[in-house]
Amino acid sequence: MPTPLALAIFDCDGVLVDSEIVAAHVESEKFLEIGYEISPEELAHRFAGLTLKRIVEIVRQETGLAVPEDFEARVEAENDIRLKAVAPIAGVEAMLDEIDLPRCICSNSSSARLEMMLRPIGIWDRFRPYVFPAREVGTGKGKPAPDVFIHACKEFGVETRQAVVIEDSVHGVAAAAAAGCRVVGFTGASHSYPGHAEALEEAGAETVISRMGDYPAVVAALAEWRG
Repeated sequence: MPTPLALAIFDCDGVLVDSEIVAAHVESEKFLEIGYEISPEELAHRFAGLTLKRIVEIVRQETGLAVPEDFEARVEAENDIRLKAVAPIAGVEAMLDEIDLPRCICSNSSSARLEMMLRPIGIWDRFRPYVFPAREVGTGKGKPAPDVFIHACKEFGVETRQAVVIEDSVHGVAAAAAAGCRVVGFTGASHSYPGHAEALEEAGAETVISRMGDYPAVVAALAEWRG
């Protein structure tokens, strides 16, 4: 028999709001200033779903680049300016009206950043207080660690297999799959790239959608499908 779904978990960046490409432009510009050239598209492709701290660590390891101590603070300050006017993903509000499950957000973004992006577009109060910034809850480990998803399920008193997660990044999908959740990939944000859907499936997504309006039917189907 299929395991009944009892919780809908949403990533934020690239799922609820079209923010990944905005942040990628900021990070690309700031990396160029210190001598590392990478396009916003490549940055989003490689690093979407990771914290800025982890991105900087990877760049340091791969290039030996001396990254200034204040680099992350400068990037985050510019992100705060540009992400204040971030747009919601098309169809998000109508989709939320149709999903008849308890819901929460599991994100690598901070609680302050999440509220800053979601409150102006009317989405914050549709989740609050069930917003779980990975670095501020549980073990404090960000994706691709599965910990934030496990934490959310414990908070709701459900098994991880009873949770369905929608994620736009390989790292996020891998984290949710490692937690034992059902996972749907999403490729409808501006940072999507050729081969994105295939990459999400390889990371553990059971199916991939590109339109948020398709998600309620997918959730209903997953509720009937063992996977």
